[in-house]
Amino acid sequence: MQKKFPMRNKIVVVPMGDIDYSLVNKLASQLVSFFNVGVDILQGAKIPPEALNQQRGQYYSTVILSKLELMKSTPEEKMLALVDEDLYVPTRNFVIGEADPVGKCAVISLFRLKRENYEMLDEEKIFFVRMLKEAVHQLGHLWGFEDCRNPKCIMYLTDNVTEVDRKGIKFCDNCLRKVKVWHG
Repeated sequence: MQKKFPMRNKIVVVPMGDIDYSLVNKLASQLVSFFNVGVDILQGAKIPPEALNQQRGQYYSTVILSKLELMKSTPEEKMLALVDEDLYVPTRNFVIGEADPVGKCAVISLFRLKRENYEMLDEEKIFFVRMLKEAVHQLGHLWGFEDCRNPKCIMYLTDNVTEVDRKGIKFCDNCLRKVKVWHG
């Protein structure tokens, strides 16, 4: 079980596009437990059309982050967008997620998390765990956590879904110490 530490403010989950709301609700309740903070769900948001790169057939995640920041009702809110489209940044072929710690906004793509078809009995459970890990990872950046070199830490930077499956679901002690030092 992850050590609880009080986090101020709240998280606003923003499903963009056609996202399964039962998964969104389940994710929101897990985030409440994980971060010990309130979580709201904003409904009816659309992926900004200007984020689409027609040539790549992908959405530029940084554009989505800038639009998310405009949707915030208070500076303290942490916004987390969920999209079911493939995301990229110019320096990478794709990204599973991106966070802007200054603007307190993050986005994750469900597209890559469900692309791998493993022959396992409970694929929906595996997909949800992947989604939770990436949501916590990106939100961790909004609270000051950096990418970690420990492949079992939730803050380990992953390049593919296999690495997502391998990493743990909690912060390592080293990451917790760093954040405690930074935030007192």
